[in-house]
Amino acid sequence: MLKIGVIFFIILLTSCSSTQIADSWSNDSFSEFEPKQVLILGATPNTIAKKIYESELSSAFIKRGINAYEASNILEPSFTTLEQAETTINKEVSNLSKLGFDSVLIATVKGYEEKTPYKGNLFDNNTTFNDFENYYFLNQHVYFDTDYYDNYKVFHIETSLFYIGTDNNKDLVWIASYNLINPQKIKNAIKGCNKAILKSLETAHIIPTL
Repeated sequence: MLKIGVIFFIILLTSCSSTQIADSWSNDSFSEFEPKQVLILGATPNTIAKKIYESELSSAFIKRGINAYEASNILEPSFTTLEQAETTINKEVSNLSKLGFDSVLIATVKGYEEKTPYKGNLFDNNTTFNDFENYYFLNQHVYFDTDYYDNYKVFHIETSLFYIGTDNNKDLVWIASYNLINPQKIKNAIKGCNKAILKSLETAHIIPTL
């Protein structure tokens, strides 16, 4: 069940940290796409980081004239606290579309510099990841790994924007990866990461600049 909302994700940053973009890709089929109502989802077991991230990112979108909602205020808690079957995720996306959402922005931790470094290409055109439902199904395990952030200095973050409109043309619109260097304080880290994400989306002409 849904409450009302938007999907997006993020993690920790730091007062003396920095966020560096590693790579990005845009779908040419959505070159004219301008999101109108976005769900902002932070896929992380750190509830404090998730709340700060979704809240601040949603506010930044709203300032740009885009309706944006925190996933924490839209989705039932069980959607992120329990593993979901693909059919359940499909149903949630259908409900979001009926509520007027045309896109989902989700950030996911893909690995760490010291213990679980991210390996492989950012996007290899594997159709398995071309829609939000499959992407979420294959990445939702991060909610249940409470040791995901222990003993690491560099976090590899992947942020993706998916189109979830009511038609059958659902697809990945944009994706970028970031390196969060030396994260220490959550709030400052999130502000830095949000700034980098917004800049990337502006550069890709997906959202307007202020």
